[in-house]
Amino acid sequence: MIYLSILLALIACMVLLDARFRLVIFASPLAASVALLGGTGIFLLWDIIAIDQGIFLHRDSPLMTGIMLGDQLPLEEAFFLFFLCYQSMVLLNGYLAWRTNRATSGGKVDAR
Repeated sequence: MIYLSILLALIACMVLLDARFRLVIFASPLAASVALLGGTGIFLLWDIIAIDQGIFLHRDSPLMTGIMLGDQLPLEEAFFLFFLCYQSMVLLNGYLAWRTNRATSGGKVDAR
């Protein structure tokens, strides 16, 4: 349960950053949601294929809920993949916004 709680806290932090700077979901809700869920789905499919081939194996841990979405696929993995995709989108769009802001302000720091 600890791992899931940490993942949810990290996702909440990404939501706060996204809301503050309007980077992903708060900038373009439909397109961002499709990209986020699509990316998460692709990574889940990748995991399922790897599990089927015996590459990924789940080991029991007291830090996890024990809830399994499938054979060798714990609930926490779906939340981790969602976080991974969301974090990547926030970081990329944050960098692009920073670079654009820096270029338009002539290198001056924006004291929001």
